[in-house]
Amino acid sequence: MGKFPIGYSRRFDNSRRSPLDTTPMAQRKKKSTLKRGAGESRKAALRRISLRAIPNVARLAERSAPFLSVVRAPRETPGVSAMGDVVSVATYNVHRWMGVSGRSAPDPTRAHAVISELDVDVVALQEVLRTQEGDGLLESICDRLGLHLAFAVTRMHKRGQLGNAILSRFPISAASVIDISNSRIERRGALTAQVGDGLGRTFGAVATHLSLVDRTRKRQVTSLLKHPLFEAGPSVLLGDMNAWRRCEATRTLREELEVHHNRDWPASFPSGRPVLALDRVYAHNAKLLEVHVHDTSSARRASDHLPVVAYVELVSPPEP
Repeated sequence: MGKFPIGYSRRFDNSRRSPLDTTPMAQRKKKSTLKRGAGESRKAALRRISLRAIPNVARLAERSAPFLSVVRAPRETPGVSAMGDVVSVATYNVHRWMGVSGRSAPDPTRAHAVISELDVDVVALQEVLRTQEGDGLLESICDRLGLHLAFAVTRMHKRGQLGNAILSRFPISAASVIDISNSRIERRGALTAQVGDGLGRTFGAVATHLSLVDRTRKRQVTSLLKHPLFEAGPSVLLGDMNAWRRCEATRTLREELEVHHNRDWPASFPSGRPVLALDRVYAHNAKLLEVHVHDTSSARRASDHLPVVAYVELVSPPEP
């Protein structure tokens, strides 16, 4: 063949099209990759293919730092009673509302029943899922139970936002987030909240979910203990510490914070037959009077973790 037609290039010789086909290369690719499903229109197929080129928002968000997402009061605020010398707290990993297996659809009603059973002043939740549909499942739980809410996003999940939450009978006067991530692969954060009765009595609560790696967990504990909440005033650290064996992180917590007088931490994982004490409560300028696991039939079905409850006696910091 002598000369090529206008618009044709030798670099297209490897195509199986006729050399007389002058269709631009970009359009050729679109035609060649367009595969329509059963009953799918050409327009719908083109839209589906174009959406693949849009950056994955969830993946971009996973690389961002944890952030504070919600701080709110219940719709109907009950009368706030004075905070006594002893407060009740709990920590509970709700497993993304997906039950024991983690494979079922999110159903917060199971965890709602357990939180209602706990009947504590402050509860810290881990692996909390706020779905993309915006149905306010977490907020509706707080409205029904008359609890104030603070929620911090640790990372994005395919179903929505995933993070830590603090639910309190007492108003939340301040909240912040601590980024304790030590790698871009494993995002971790801690949520802090100052709660009080409005009559001058307050204490701090920190909700966290620590790393599975011992060395990383030690660094996270060091970062947490530098927070101002652990410098003055009574405060509690609540969370899934992933302390499945003795390590430097738990040793540091034991040395720096108040621990309970029981011989062993109560086992809380797995919920069906607990053998590991992953969920723990520590205190600063406060005394842990009692720590126990909340083991009921509803708690064993709602998550792969059982809640851990503690009674804390608030102690005023020494005068400078």
